[in-house]
Amino acid sequence: MGKTTGFLEYRRVDGPVRPEKERVKDLDEFHASLPLSEQKEQAARCMDCGIPFCQAGCMISGMASGCPLHNLVPEINDLVYLGRMTEAYRRLSITHSFPEFTCRVCPALCEAACTCGLHDKPVATKENEKAVIEYAYENDLVKEETPAIRTGKKVAVIGSGPAGLAAAQLLNRRGHEVTVYERSDRVGGLLRYGIPNMKLDKSVIDRRVKLMEQAGVKFVTGKDIGKDIKASKIEKENDAVILACGASNPRDIKAPGRDAEGIRFAVDFLSEVTKHILDSDKKSMPVELAKGKNVIVIGGGDTGNDCVGTCIRLGAKSVTQLEMMPCPSESRLPSNPWPEWPRILKVDYGQEEAIWKFGADPRVYQTTVKEFIKDAKGHLKEVVLVSLEAKKDEKTGRMNMVPVEGTEKKVPADLVLIAAGFLGSQSYVTEAFGVETDQRTNVKTAAGKHASSKAGIYTAGDMHRGQSLVVWAIAEGRAAAAEVDFALMGYTNL
Repeated sequence: MGKTTGFLEYRRVDGPVRPEKERVKDLDEFHASLPLSEQKEQAARCMDCGIPFCQAGCMISGMASGCPLHNLVPEINDLVYLGRMTEAYRRLSITHSFPEFTCRVCPALCEAACTCGLHDKPVATKENEKAVIEYAYENDLVKEETPAIRTGKKVAVIGSGPAGLAAAQLLNRRGHEVTVYERSDRVGGLLRYGIPNMKLDKSVIDRRVKLMEQAGVKFVTGKDIGKDIKASKIEKENDAVILACGASNPRDIKAPGRDAEGIRFAVDFLSEVTKHILDSDKKSMPVELAKGKNVIVIGGGDTGNDCVGTCIRLGAKSVTQLEMMPCPSESRLPSNPWPEWPRILKVDYGQEEAIWKFGADPRVYQTTVKEFIKDAKGHLKEVVLVSLEAKKDEKTGRMNMVPVEGTEKKVPADLVLIAAGFLGSQSYVTEAFGVETDQRTNVKTAAGKHASSKAGIYTAGDMHRGQSLVVWAIAEGRAAAAEVDFALMGYTNL
């Protein structure tokens, strides 16, 4: 696969990125692609390693290693290297529903497990994937064929995030009549309102949804099932229902002063920003949300980083990102060997922009908010930060991060964005459909299955497995579609 000596002849080169001083002026995508001639060289680095961990998608030490979709990465890389882009797209589309999403937002589990990455930089699989799918769109190769024969079965998909879209795509191709319900005003779920436009331009979602609509998938927006439409009505009108509503319960910060005005959940904030730019057709940004404000972001993950980058674009006076855990090492520790997911220090785009604008990495490790302080009008004006240390819980034996007495300090804060993760599905949906949930409030199923405790009701994505990645959601949606199809037809070819 690839060029036999390619990994020796070519160094890794990523696509060009707009400099910070330019990209912070707008909310457009800033990561461009290499010319195809150069991308072919990157594909040539795939080294015919013999055991392609990149496509394994298995769990090692509790972490995913390789692609959960089991994309045949070496084959795709080889076809890109040879310039056979049409064949590369056909190969990729067999296992992948939406490469245009993951090539922009996935952390590239495939690259983390790349054999070439053991001693050198891994193969640029994510950008190879982007080259393939964008070539396919440019050359009118991407189709959502309308089935020649319909089965007469109807399926409702609740939620239009990556899991719901993937399930709807395959079930429609199979010939079932599929209706996707979305409570927001636009299709996309997490893709639309949980990921900033500079990472995933929303036109990328729109072009795929348009193809799915043309192929027969029905989308109903602005309808919250369990509130606007009764679950019983959905069940009565359909032969099967897939719940793909995501893990929508944000984890809160319980501290004195939490009721102060100026404390928001990160996804609500990001959603408002995205809705504004979509409603204004990108003609304006809602700078009033952060301009001139001292911003504290609680959470060191992807959503926290997105908040950092967004607030800089909106003109924040300062941005500080709090991380409860210690700062990771800059390289793998012996306890974290390849091909495990590397637990190492990474500087994402938001942190890069903060370093450029403010002169320092915005992250403060082993720190959280102990108290929110408000002024006489109830507006947030300061937060009390406290350092944390790891201590073993004598009852459970687990290590917990606990406050260190005497380390408290006040810092100015006009806006706090809570990006501390999610706790599971929202109860009004699961109660409306009468399905059991597990201790994490996810919809309960048998191991490796997607059928809920109630006949005819299935689940997929974050609502099933908890907060996770877009690539896992797509894999879940595809697997749920196959399970539903088998139940409806007695066999499946999905």
